[in-house]
Amino acid sequence: MHIRAVRSGELTRLQDIERAAGRPFRDIGMAEIADDEPPALDELARYQRAGHAWAAVDPTGLPVAYVLAEPIDGDLHVEQVSVHPDHARQGIGRALLEHLEDRAAADGLPALTLTTFRDVPWNAPYYARCGFVLLDETELGPGLRAVREKEAAHGLDRWPRVCMRRPHDREPCDEG
Repeated sequence: MHIRAVRSGELTRLQDIERAAGRPFRDIGMAEIADDEPPALDELARYQRAGHAWAAVDPTGLPVAYVLAEPIDGDLHVEQVSVHPDHARQGIGRALLEHLEDRAAADGLPALTLTTFRDVPWNAPYYARCGFVLLDETELGPGLRAVREKEAAHGLDRWPRVCMRRPHDREPCDEG
């Protein structure tokens, strides 16, 4: 799987990936998440123009997964990782995280951070297997606090959410 910067003509494809990746949430009683609209084109374009959007592409060059990230509180914050279900469980999400780790290291940022659902198997438990550790509220900087406030305003706190961090000196990701 090749990972490269997202191209401006691919933004609607990213929305399609996001919609498809959200469908499994319906199966675990989170229909609101499954039905949530993907990021708007202008928001995706902001990440793309800033050089903060990457796609994993199939052999034909078609994106099958993507990741959005930006510096927050001195770390590289993973805003979104989405893998189309047709390509799930192939290590693509892990490869995108490894790509971000390389980017963070190159930019002198010591760690990756993210926010996620605590009890969804392909969320916090997966990220824990990938070396992310839970952050206590006292460990959150102003940027992560702002992210959490935005998520709460969007209604995501209906289900328990957590902040996690992965420093560069961690164990390799275990797909388990």
